[in-house]
Amino acid sequence: MSNNLVDVTVHIDEDLSPEVRLTIEDSIRALDGIVSVHNSTRTPHLTVVEYDMDEMDPQRILKRVTDQGVHAELIGL
Repeated sequence: MSNNLVDVTVHIDEDLSPEVRLTIEDSIRALDGIVSVHNSTRTPHLTVVEYDMDEMDPQRILKRVTDQGVHAELIGL
């Protein structure tokens, strides 16, 4: 993995159960180039994703989330 690590925050519009949030986190982790995924119970609408920009781009992360039927936007680009 390279040293080109960056963070992006995904804002999810819906109120999701902890189980659905975990499913979304796990699906993001399965992507190549993802270093870490964090969603706090204090800020359940925000998921912070660290990724290697040589292997992943934020639009693919967003697509992975929205493909699961939720509305979301990227923050911090």
